[in-house]
This record gives sequence, structure tokens and C-alpha cells, in this order.
Amino acid sequence: MSLIGSVHSVESCGTVDGPGIRFILFLAGCSLRCRYCHNPDTSFKCSGKERTVEDVMEEIGRYESFIKAAGGGVTISGGDPLFQPEFTRAILQACKEKGLHTCIDTSGHLGAQADDALLAATDLVLLDIKAWDSTQYRKLTGQDLQPTLEFAERLAEMKKPVWLRYVLVPGWTDNLADIEKLARYAHGLGNIERVDVLPFHQMGKFKWAELGLTYSLADTEPPEPELTNAVRDLFRTNGFADCTR
Repeated sequence: MSLIGSVHSVESCGTVDGPGIRFILFLAGCSLRCRYCHNPDTSFKCSGKERTVEDVMEEIGRYESFIKAAGGGVTISGGDPLFQPEFTRAILQACKEKGLHTCIDTSGHLGAQADDALLAATDLVLLDIKAWDSTQYRKLTGQDLQPTLEFAERLAEMKKPVWLRYVLVPGWTDNLADIEKLARYAHGLGNIERVDVLPFHQMGKFKWAELGLTYSLADTEPPEPELTNAVRDLFRTNGFADCTR
């Protein structure tokens, strides 16, 4: 029987989730419940549509030549692709058979579910570290930070290329002392190619209302440009010249 996964949506010409122009597959299901999540509609596996690996690969195939010419590839996001590790692995392996660059966008909380075969078929990991302080991390996501750090260290041992992502949320993830500790930790791993500091925004606020969910950050303002620049400078001074977005 063909392997079936729960797919929330796709984007055929993504430009911010890995190098080049990318086909992005958003899977349904996530182990975190981030207060600032801008895609809460992808949090539950039941929110997706059942699709087979063959069906997804047929759709990717329509863009294959364009993706390759544009120096891009395929990114599996979500939700969290490691919520559906078997389906994610199958898609990644099928993409590699086509010669496509592959990437997963994950919090790393479910990193233990990524077996060696899945990671062997992954060219790049976009790793979202939500906060450095473990207590703040739990308040922000509802889960523990340690599994993400263990996954980060496993990727470092494998010398797997990683782009670190950090969402800057005023009052939640803007402690400069904690951010500097994260920057030093990331530099010490040795495999972080770039850091993206992503200013918090309210573009997903309406989704919480549509789902009937309480959005605790409804009154939180985006960070001031000066704060965003200061955080990026912290990463730059700790060895990350490629710190953009």
C-alpha cells in the first residue's frame, strides 16, 4: 500500500525557506503550541488532507525543471515534518532520486523521530529554536527545550548544514543576555551556516480567531527595528556574518 500523509497545503514558489526558489510542502501536525504561532491551522494532523507519496511527487514533478534552474529545491515544513517522520522520509528520498535539493523546517522537538535515513536524505535543516531559557521555552511552547538541543548536537556531529531561525517576540524572546548565550552555543556547534532573526508579526492573528482559540499575544507589538538590529548584531559578533532577514 502507498504511504499516506496528512498534507495541509503547498507553495510552489517559496523564496524564504531555503536556498533558491522552492516547492514547500506544509504537513499537518506539531508537538509544540507556540503562543506566537502564525500557522495554528497546521497544529493538528486532522487539519490536513490525506495524500500519497506518489501524488505529492507528481505535483512536485510539474515544477522540477523550474526549481532546478532557479537553484532551489523542496522544503518540508508544517506544522512540523517530524510529526510524520515516515511520510517525510519517503518524500525526501523521492526528491533526492530526482536530484532535488532537500530541506526540512523543524523545531527539533521531535528530532528523535528523525532516523538516519531521513537525515541522510536531507541536505539542509532549518532549525527553529524558540527561546534559550528553558523555563521561558516551556511557557512559550508548552514543551521542553532539551530535545531540541539534543537534536542540534546530533546534527552538529553529522556536520549537517543548518540555518538557525529565531523569532524575536517582545517580552518573550528579547532578553539580550539569553540571546548572546544562544549565539555562543550556536557558534560552538560548528555547522550553523546562517542565522535568521525573524521579527514577530500579527499576520496569523486572524487564524486563531477563526479556529476559536485564545491568542495570548493579541496585544503584543512587533519589535522595534533598533531591537531587531541589536539582536542581529549579537549573532554577528559571535561569528555569524550571514545574519539577515
